Amino acid sequence: MIYLKLTLTALLWGGTFIAGRILAKDTPPFTAAFGRFGFALLALAPILARRRDLCPKDAASFALAALLGATGVFGYNAFFFWGLKTVDAGRAALIVACNPVAITVFSAMIFGERLRPAALAGVAACLAGAAVVVSRGDVRALLAGAIGPGEAAIFGCVACWTSYTLIGKRAMESMSPLAAVTLGCAFGAAFLLPPALGEGMPGLLPGFAARQWLALAYLGACGTTLGFIWYYQGIAAIGPARSGVFLNLVPVSAVFMGGLILGEKTDPSLLAGAALVLGGVWLTNRYRVGK
Repeated sequence: MIYLKLTLTALLWGGTFIAGRILAKDTPPFTAAFGRFGFALLALAPILARRRDLCPKDAASFALAALLGATGVFGYNAFFFWGLKTVDAGRAALIVACNPVAITVFSAMIFGERLRPAALAGVAACLAGAAVVVSRGDVRALLAGAIGPGEAAIFGCVACWTSYTLIGKRAMESMSPLAAVTLGCAFGAAFLLPPALGEGMPGLLPGFAARQWLALAYLGACGTTLGFIWYYQGIAAIGPARSGVFLNLVPVSAVFMGGLILGEKTDPSLLAGAALVLGGVWLTNRYRVGK
């Protein structure tokens, strides 16, 4: 059941790039992010009403929950919606596909694991693939510093999600996955509210089109509530590195849905970058720990 949930989570998260791309075109980033987690908290409400294990028993757990909100909610979503204003959903998903490699590398650094040479080769392949995706096949331009702000923002998502995953591993030593998700969402929404108000959110909401509300509902109920809970259940059951492997499905589904729903073109650089990224992720996780 854990493996099924992680697979479905990856597919749901592939869809978040489509919904995010739709929303980012005409919605300010902090307003979009706050709306996403407003819907998430509404979706969590019926579950929370039946649970009594959500309140941490010490200040350290509250601090960890605040860090979850700052990284996986505030930081990730600010970068996510900012980046998707200019970056195609499929291309953004392939950059975010570097998450498992980043998680594995930092897990090894923090928990003292030694990466095998094949895993290090996987890291190099993943980075090369990301360079091809970001540069659209012109890696020389990338070496000359030609990277757009949208792509830079999506790399910010990678940094935030790696932090969120590793902090989550520690947080669930003292709280349940549901508690970690709920408190992370609550802290993150609180952090997002002031900049969302600064964007004029109260005046913008009445003018939202149906597609914006539908995108927010999907992001909140499916991409956040179900996705976060199932992902954290996976981390608790099989660890962050093995759970991170399932993120390989996210860019595949995002590229497919981006072409089907948004009409995004799949050019040779995207396919070449995808092969390098996904191959590198497989190598890194398959041979990650040395003897």
